Amino acid sequence: MLPRIVVYKTLPSDVLASLREQAQVELIDPAAFASRDAFSAALAHAFSEADGAIGASVKITPAMLEGAKRLRVLSTISVGVDHFDVPDLTRRGIVLTHTPDILTESTADTVFALILATARRVVELAQWVRAGHWRGSIGEAQYGLEVHGKTIGIIGLGRIGGAVARRAALGFDMRVLYTNRHANDAAEQAYGARRVPFAQLLAEADFVCLQVPLTHETQRLIGANELASMKRSAILINASRGAVVDEAALVDALANGTIAGAGLDVFEHEPLSADSPLLQMHHVVALPHIGSATHETRHAMACAAAQNLIEALAGRLARNIANPGVLAR
Repeated sequence: MLPRIVVYKTLPSDVLASLREQAQVELIDPAAFASRDAFSAALAHAFSEADGAIGASVKITPAMLEGAKRLRVLSTISVGVDHFDVPDLTRRGIVLTHTPDILTESTADTVFALILATARRVVELAQWVRAGHWRGSIGEAQYGLEVHGKTIGIIGLGRIGGAVARRAALGFDMRVLYTNRHANDAAEQAYGARRVPFAQLLAEADFVCLQVPLTHETQRLIGANELASMKRSAILINASRGAVVDEAALVDALANGTIAGAGLDVFEHEPLSADSPLLQMHHVVALPHIGSATHETRHAMACAAAQNLIEALAGRLARNIANPGVLAR
């Protein structure tokens, strides 16, 4: 008998068709529900009759899994797993799979797009032109900051951080500083990256890039004290998770000129509220969490997540497991 799976995010048609050939599929569309609570209740009910599930961008709580006695696999279409209580899943014997590697290059491209857009004021000046203000030669009021040859500080030199370092060192001749739990010997040899203390990175970097997962240790890693220790000419780039930054402290730092600007693809609460002070600041570039959002990457992620789910249900998956301890149960 085919396993029963729940799909709670829109999938490409070919991926969905493939899943339907290998499983009984129940679709739960968040857009069909009037509230998040109603959607969560429907999802919890669907879990109670399922062997596996696939989706993304939805917080899956232990309460939603209380009736899910058959559930063996959750497959997230993402590399981050902060929407799950991973220890709870392990305790329940539920395998959590994710999609590392696939989104590395597209996310690193987004990071560098934010660096260039903020430093060269691309969004601000494009709007200035559209508003009809370009009536002659530009002057210092429209100048930006140099990127080439500057110092980039990368907090978290894993897959994505390493790809950012490659772009910085080889493409823009930048000096690369980084902090990481472990030394990244490959990046040090290939890009001249230097592992330095956190405080030194903040003090010396022209661009501080956050590439860490959201954990208890990294939540609000960047607050008022950290922002105050950065150069006044520095730019903060965050394409990791919004809660890594104390957003209220960032608003204050930007308003007071403590730092020069920010390029943000993630926020503490998403979607970002239309009345957020960040949207009123000319030296902020705000994007709608598009880190991996290319047609090619998102399709590849969906394919990988679907394959992870089917292989895990069959007991064949040996990679992409976010809670490998569950296999030792």
